[in-house]
Amino acid sequence: MASLKDLRNRIASVKATQKITKAMQMVAAAKLRRAQMAAEAARPYAERMDTVLGNLAAGIVGAGQAPVLIAGTGQSQKHLLLVATGERGLCGAFNTSIVRLARERAQQLIGEGKDVKFFCVGRKGYDQLRRIYPDRIIELVDLRSVRTLSFKEASDIASKILTLLDQGAFDVCTLFYSNFKSVISQIPTAQQIIPAVFEARDEAEGGPVYEYEPAEEEILADLLPRNIAVQIFRALLENQASFYGSQMSAMDNATRNAGDMIKKQTLIYNRTRQAMITKELIEIISGAEAL
Repeated sequence: MASLKDLRNRIASVKATQKITKAMQMVAAAKLRRAQMAAEAARPYAERMDTVLGNLAAGIVGAGQAPVLIAGTGQSQKHLLLVATGERGLCGAFNTSIVRLARERAQQLIGEGKDVKFFCVGRKGYDQLRRIYPDRIIELVDLRSVRTLSFKEASDIASKILTLLDQGAFDVCTLFYSNFKSVISQIPTAQQIIPAVFEARDEAEGGPVYEYEPAEEEILADLLPRNIAVQIFRALLENQASFYGSQMSAMDNATRNAGDMIKKQTLIYNRTRQAMITKELIEIISGAEAL
């Protein structure tokens, strides 16, 4: 049975931990608002660019002159999984859920005889994947030194991806990230970015017909590489908002659990103290009666 001193130390330790988790919850809540606004602001631009490229690609594909970023290499043997996770932990299942989705896709592709490689953005995803696929990770981008995410980080990652494509390192690239819905809902998402997949248009719906200047081929040559960076940037912003939302929920749960533990340990302390007092009284009374 623990002594009163041990119980007091245990209660003090849990109270100190509770203060830390409460502070982390408040910090995550403050950062979540900015991250959520950034993620929501990036969505219309990324979606609109996807629509424009889809309209351009519809005519190009039909003419049989589609570039590699749309039509692909003509094969699907080599797959690159671009896994974007966080740089820190203490955020519930945020990192694990993204890695699990990527791992399930990798196992499926390997079972089909495909060659699978990983491109990791974020230390936590890299740490988990290297335990299972140490020889399949070809790149790690560490963003711990980046205080504020900008388009430059996404553009640098996109440049590395396009260089690998030019070298023939892969045929299909799939991006894995967490799509932010709310503080308690972050959805792991897989998005194929090379070759790009656009929503099919229904010709019966009609709509405006655009004429482009210069030609569609020239526009696509400029916009397709930029679109890769835009989609990666959007994924990084969604990840950031999802991270703070998940961390806020996790720290709130940890604070509540610490409070429950303090109540339980305090009750045990009071009962133990009362039992020791009662024992001492019994010994004093028994001694007095013996005299």
